[in-house]
Amino acid sequence: MFSHNRRKLLQASGVLLAAGAFPLSLRAQLAAPRVVVIGGGFAGATLAKYVRMWNPKIQVTLIEPNPTHVSCILSNLVMTGAMAMTDITIRYDNLRTKYGVTIVADRAIGIDPVNRKVSTQNGTVIPYDKLVLAPGIDFDAIPGLDPAVVPHAWQAGPQTLALKGLVQSVPAGGTFLMSIPKAPYRCPPGPYERACLVADTLLRNRRAGKVIVLDANTDVVAEPHTFHTAFQTTYASVIEYHPSTTVDSVDWANKTINTNWGPIRVDAANIIPGQRAGKVVASAGLLGRDPATRWASVNPLNYESTLVPNVHVIGDSQGTGQPKSGHMANSEAKVCADALIRYFAGEAPDPAPMTNSACYSPITAKTASWLTVVFGYDAATGLMKPVPNTLAEAPSPSSEHYKDMFGWAKNLFADSFS
Repeated sequence: MFSHNRRKLLQASGVLLAAGAFPLSLRAQLAAPRVVVIGGGFAGATLAKYVRMWNPKIQVTLIEPNPTHVSCILSNLVMTGAMAMTDITIRYDNLRTKYGVTIVADRAIGIDPVNRKVSTQNGTVIPYDKLVLAPGIDFDAIPGLDPAVVPHAWQAGPQTLALKGLVQSVPAGGTFLMSIPKAPYRCPPGPYERACLVADTLLRNRRAGKVIVLDANTDVVAEPHTFHTAFQTTYASVIEYHPSTTVDSVDWANKTINTNWGPIRVDAANIIPGQRAGKVVASAGLLGRDPATRWASVNPLNYESTLVPNVHVIGDSQGTGQPKSGHMANSEAKVCADALIRYFAGEAPDPAPMTNSACYSPITAKTASWLTVVFGYDAATGLMKPVPNTLAEAPSPSSEHYKDMFGWAKNLFADSFS
């Protein structure tokens, strides 16, 4: 990242001379550079904020149809009733008033990479010099699954409250089933955390029956020590964990989940489908022609697409192998922001960027665990790889970690949106 003095020098010197060094249009050479961001989650909001904070001479426009961002982080605590939806709902006011980001309350529907323009649902055309896509995820279809009836709640908001109602509806001794998609997916520890909290809620309400966890992966993909211990000890009387198990279809009229090893009748279910890059990434041609490609191939030095120039992808939609989490999205956004500022100054991106991800997972109503890892750029492979000895998880859940979780979330919310 730039030093403080380097950022101040950029801000003082402007970008007109730097722009002249690039084959941009005459207007781009004479005007301030224009960065357009699609998507106002942790990735997009952080990118917009930090570009403006590090160089206010760059114009930043954020296109986001929703008036607020509802955080997936801590949303499982809304499901349990420990938090309210307002606690995880974040406004964009500070991006506009404090940092001067132009907020366009609209949905991007088209990208013209040749003329560098974005079209919105309301008919607005917004030009850019650099475009950053941060649309989050899209979901695979599962035959018979209607998310309005069986919510996945993997995008926080109304479905979070619907899931809360489902958990509350489980009768005494009833069966709640949830599925975990094949990795990679958004928030690696999230489904396991959710299984623990559903089991904890049923136990505390004296309605405990059975929580069946169907994992499409061969084993727990995040915090294996923590969650195996929770499943086999803390919730041994409630949770049944089945690895290498996929949901083939849903017959909700008969409350039956059809799996690769047979049908299961349940009282309530939370089916989390497989995931892929957001629709706008696919429609922009950033996934190529192979229909099996799920994530955008990017250069991790600046997150520019390897297929379409001047379009960058950060957050859950990128395909660098880094975990898809809010904290990592925030970290990637800063690397990308730094690279954009260097680009407009006529400089190459940082040759050795590093990112980090940390997350806390509530395990019971009063305890939580944590997971952390640092990634560094490997010049030999061109990939971001975990830095040796940085991957760690909490030895055990504790009430102290539970308290720390709220401080961590508060800091991340503020760093991205305030």
